[in-house]
Amino acid sequence: MAKITDKSAIQFRTLNTKKGPAVHSSRTQNDKLRYHMAMKSVIECQANLDLKQALVEKLITENGEVKGVVDNTGFSFQSKAVIIATGTFLSGLVHIGTSSFMAGRAGEFASYGLAADLKGLGFQLGRMKTGTPPRLLKSSIDFSAFNRQDEQVEAKPFSFSNESVQYPRVPSYMGHTSDKSHKIVLDNLNKSALYSGNIKGVSARYCPSFEDKAVKFPHRTIHKVILEPEGLDTEEIYASGLGNSLPMEVQIKFVRSVKGLEQAEIMRPAYAIEYDYINPIHLKPTLETGRITNLFMAGQINGTSGYEEAAAQGLWAGINAACKILGMPAFILDRSEAYMGVLMDDLVTRGTTEPYRMFTSRAEYRLMLREDNADMRLVQKGYELRLVNKDFMMKVEEKRKKISAEIGRIKQTVIKPSVIVNDYLTGHDTKPIKDGIHLDRLLKRTQLDYKMVKALSPAPESMSNKVSRQVEIEIKYEGYIRRQLSEIDKFKHMEQVKIPLEFDYKKVYGLSNEITEKLFSIRPSSLGQASRIDGITPVAISVLMVALKAFRRS
Repeated sequence: MAKITDKSAIQFRTLNTKKGPAVHSSRTQNDKLRYHMAMKSVIECQANLDLKQALVEKLITENGEVKGVVDNTGFSFQSKAVIIATGTFLSGLVHIGTSSFMAGRAGEFASYGLAADLKGLGFQLGRMKTGTPPRLLKSSIDFSAFNRQDEQVEAKPFSFSNESVQYPRVPSYMGHTSDKSHKIVLDNLNKSALYSGNIKGVSARYCPSFEDKAVKFPHRTIHKVILEPEGLDTEEIYASGLGNSLPMEVQIKFVRSVKGLEQAEIMRPAYAIEYDYINPIHLKPTLETGRITNLFMAGQINGTSGYEEAAAQGLWAGINAACKILGMPAFILDRSEAYMGVLMDDLVTRGTTEPYRMFTSRAEYRLMLREDNADMRLVQKGYELRLVNKDFMMKVEEKRKKISAEIGRIKQTVIKPSVIVNDYLTGHDTKPIKDGIHLDRLLKRTQLDYKMVKALSPAPESMSNKVSRQVEIEIKYEGYIRRQLSEIDKFKHMEQVKIPLEFDYKKVYGLSNEITEKLFSIRPSSLGQASRIDGITPVAISVLMVALKAFRRS
């Protein structure tokens, strides 16, 4: 996915650059059609993979085990495992004002037969809602009224295996709604699908529609609007921030109330969409269902919102389905290893009653889960799964060695006071030195970065930007990293205390009925997972730990 992103990206940005590296986040705007075609080509050319396109209506099951699927023509596909990744298509219902129609996305079929089949198999389905903003005609927009946003820095590829990116980059544009926009929405709230009572699904708190913004934040009458191109060869502009479920005639007035959009033409209206989901609390950590063996679920069907969350689950479920078929150990990353680990643990341990988004604030160990060190954290696992080739793994190991060697050199190097040294320090708004000082202590100063190392004591051989960046982070945040590693050790200890599947919580003296019921429902695999279940107290964990020790002795 990262490789295809680099092939089709038309703008690169890094978010949160004014904050620490733990929350830096790369973002791209991609040519949607080019991404689609490039990924389609990869799938079609993949050895041992057949691509079929059909509308799946039901699952084939025998004795609680999935055996394949049946499409809407009655043709069946046999399989050893099935992954359901329905997006917003499961009982999808699109709303534009008072008009509603069945669709997975505007212009595409929804999946109602599969939803009915899942209900028949005993799955309890809930309802969620998301939406999308209008697409506008580029030539009808006055871009001079917007602030142009170019890339902040030189494009940084998403994939660690890429050194450059392919397509020319284009800007996005930022503007704002007006008091008039606010008034139009509030005056027509009774016509909104969201506020007329037509929509029953739960909305995302984190990506509210404009109606929600107007109602829930009445003191803010001006909101951001970001115009982003859908691709290089299309006139469609994605109007982020203008998402709504108002009738088309109201949408036109609403869009044209924004400065620069007075003559804007709507190519595709904004709409809200409702869809079915299954509470992920009943899934195993592999995303296999507890109800039907070898059936996996990924994406919005598990109650998540967003492309990234869906992509991570698809990868996770796909790997685990393959591992189970091949008789390999399950692929599980814990909360200290990857954001995917945080995402999956949150879903299967806590479940969700609203569209779930993955935020850095959800990760206790986010300083260790930076995007810049993802290759060093995960490439070995990718290699073991045969998803990463040996040459790339060796490159990462070489990078790791260079980082370690340079950190060691910097810690051993003493910088003595001199005119050159002190001129450099004062020139960077930091105090000069009177005595010799280890180079790593200088690098920890807020005003200095690795350029200082290059200027005062360069490495014997040149360092790539990726290596020098890692060296700088490891040294600057050494104390915080050490503290977090200590916390991870404690976390790992709790994760290693496994809870056997046959363990009977009802026989544990001191657990309340409520806690016993939750433990039976979720069946945590470890004491660590049990501690993260909502409502499980520290006292209950202590009681459980004693009971587990007694259980093992017996």
